[in-house]
Amino acid sequence: MAKFDCFVIFAEMRTGSNFLEANLNAFDGLNCFGEAFNPHFIGYPKSEDILGISQAERDRDPTRLLNQIRKATPGGLGGFRYFHDHDPRVLDSLLTDPKVAKVVLTRNPVDSYVSWKIARATGQWKLTNVKRRKESKAHFDVREFEEHVADLQAFQLLLLNTLQKTAQTAFYIDYDDLQDLGVMNGLARWLGTSEQKDSLNTALKRQNPEPISEKVENFDDMQRALARHDSFNLTRTPNFEPRRGPVVPGYLACATTPLLYMPIRSGPETMVTRWMAALDGISPTDLTGDFTQGALRAWKRERPGHRSFTVIRHPLARAHDCFCTKILSTAKGSFKGIRHTLRRVHALPIPEGEPGDDYSPEAHREAFTAWLRWVRANLSGQTAVRVDGHWATQAQCLQGMADFTLPDMIVRETEAETYLPALAMQVGHPAPADPVPQPNRAPYSLAQIHDGEIESLAREAYQRDYVMFGFDDWA
Repeated sequence: MAKFDCFVIFAEMRTGSNFLEANLNAFDGLNCFGEAFNPHFIGYPKSEDILGISQAERDRDPTRLLNQIRKATPGGLGGFRYFHDHDPRVLDSLLTDPKVAKVVLTRNPVDSYVSWKIARATGQWKLTNVKRRKESKAHFDVREFEEHVADLQAFQLLLLNTLQKTAQTAFYIDYDDLQDLGVMNGLARWLGTSEQKDSLNTALKRQNPEPISEKVENFDDMQRALARHDSFNLTRTPNFEPRRGPVVPGYLACATTPLLYMPIRSGPETMVTRWMAALDGISPTDLTGDFTQGALRAWKRERPGHRSFTVIRHPLARAHDCFCTKILSTAKGSFKGIRHTLRRVHALPIPEGEPGDDYSPEAHREAFTAWLRWVRANLSGQTAVRVDGHWATQAQCLQGMADFTLPDMIVRETEAETYLPALAMQVGHPAPADPVPQPNRAPYSLAQIHDGEIESLAREAYQRDYVMFGFDDWA
């Protein structure tokens, strides 16, 4: 009896997964069907289906495609690539089923991050002819890199811990091992094929062979940023890097006043950061941030009596702000990929580009109610798109904070003018100003479209927040 009935390659963008897939497909009886559960396409960017199952059919029932892949190669083995932000509905069944062979492909996250930045800049994600190679340099963004590493960490730890608890093992392979013919033949034997190759598939070429110092335009800044991090060996162990809890580079501290703000995304961040900056007479951009956990512990030790806080927002107001800034808008910082998927796959009635003069309050209401219905499905695990922190429940965001430290105070946005100055006085500020509410970026305000249906949809999507924090109807 065969040991496995399908395989999955757990990888990420720019880790060499295309090269690995091409070489596995060269073995008789091994068939890899691309990114089968990518929420934005099925298999490959221009594919319409996998084994006769369309993207729409897959999104309705992802287990149907998984079962089809299991049966796809009589006498052989079918598989696919799975990244951390692919459809989460199939992940548990993949991890807990010992009949699914697990291949874990990793790469030094600095290298994968730089490669990703260059690919985004050039638009070139594969290279088969070096004469067509496009060149660009990456700009290292420490906040973006922290988030990149955090996503990889969390996923790698989930893989490792689940395999441990279910008494399974995986075939771990590093990016640099992909050029080792012996390793590739060993992987094929582990998957159950007796065929052995005497050469590798060389159709795909390494896109950026230069030293990393030549690929990053602000290399000195990158070196200084990485010098703050603990040394770890990311590429040689299943742990990926030393275990840690939530990512804290988004936390912000005042320059002098010992206050630490732990933001919840799509909350009143602009109001709070401007208030914090005004306490010490600085610009909001001069607030202390980009913390590592070690740096934050040091900050706390050096400031006895410090206070930390977060500000929560009414779920409906937060959902509207998130919709307007991340989904409806196409400006910098919006989620263009998810926006495209919501329009194409979920028929969200929003303009193809930025809303124009013909975008009416009625159209805005229709689009926002559709968004609330989609959020409810997304938070219930019924869609293929990730649950992002901008629309995750605030209760879940606070639970994540608790893995490192809880805020001393949870302030409601509507009570910020009372409680934030009082908090500043607790840590010795003589005359804190009141925070000034900031207008949200929206073509129409929530007040212009609010009605009972919208309130009901918000309660259905964010029941946990309404119950846990005692929110009443939005006023």
